[in-house]
Amino acid sequence: MKNPTIIAIDGPAASGKSTIAEKLAKELNYLYLDTGVMYRAVTLAGLQRLPTLDDEEAVVRLSEQVDIDIRQPTKDDGRMYDVLLDGEDVTWAIRSAEVEAHVSQVSAYPGVRAAMTAQQRRIGRRGRVIMAGRDIGTVVFPEAELKIFMVASPEERARRRHIENLRRGLKSDYNEILNAMIKRDQIDSTRAVAPLRPAEDAHIIDTDGLSIDEVVERVKSLMV
Repeated sequence: MKNPTIIAIDGPAASGKSTIAEKLAKELNYLYLDTGVMYRAVTLAGLQRLPTLDDEEAVVRLSEQVDIDIRQPTKDDGRMYDVLLDGEDVTWAIRSAEVEAHVSQVSAYPGVRAAMTAQQRRIGRRGRVIMAGRDIGTVVFPEAELKIFMVASPEERARRRHIENLRRGLKSDYNEILNAMIKRDQIDSTRAVAPLRPAEDAHIIDTDGLSIDEVVERVKSLMV
């Protein structure tokens, strides 16, 4: 499995999947796609354009209409990629607290997941892609040759997100982040459509106490 066409990396928020996927993509010259940003982009669009996100039909319709594109980063501001929503750069806007508070609701809508899955599959079929998300190995690309499922304690994940926010100069409250993550884990793991869970043939990696390089080496060892 030296050069898998698709590497699927799943796991809860701040488990390290995005950081590891990005570093692996650079080292292996693969395309990096964080599928979570697509749901965040839809959520942002809904917050901006709809009176409420509780209207599932309207949110699904919007998700089928918006144009979401993910490209290599064009600005040196710490971003891992550019996220474009109908041509507008929303890379940092999708990381707002308001989007964070609503993205699980939006991503739980079956129609939204169907719309995003279609786009993810289109990109993945180009090959040599590392896709990070919550249901890549189970739903989007169950045929992926290499599947990784990363885990970490809620406390460790909240600490990582808190530090990330502070480094970007954003207001951040550790306890607020921790509570939001615990709530999101509950929603993501119990939703009826594409719940957060490892694929049967996924390799589970606990990132607590491991450096980025140590996790990367573990993944690379699975490609030998």
